[in-house]
Amino acid sequence: MTGLLVCAAVLVVASAFGLLRARRDGRLRVRTKDGAVRLSPDELGQELGERATLVQFSTAFCQPCRATRRVLAEVAGMVVGVAHVEIDAEERLELVRRLEILRTPTVLVLDADGRVMRRAAGQPRRADVIAALGEAL
Repeated sequence: MTGLLVCAAVLVVASAFGLLRARRDGRLRVRTKDGAVRLSPDELGQELGERATLVQFSTAFCQPCRATRRVLAEVAGMVVGVAHVEIDAEERLELVRRLEILRTPTVLVLDADGRVMRRAAGQPRRADVIAALGEAL
């Protein structure tokens, strides 16, 4: 009987964790210290967009990174003055550590000055990216 109760408790906890993670995955959030972080063109390896920049950290084996790349490229193509920069997390470990990136894809929305305005871990939805850009512009 004890084993059955332990099994049920583990299932409940695992289900709650899965639901919480699914709810938070890909959401563009503001973290209190992100607005203070600035990225320069030298750190990114290319110029910032005139109005905003979408930065994507990805890895070669990351399947959601491909879909995220398409979404961000589409949004950057729709909005004038917005650039899309993709960074290989494995090649830029110093930047990954500095920004505390824990998984790929991670998306950062930068304003025209390179300040991090929003960030998402996981694949963001197109509408969320557009909304985050509206706030950054």
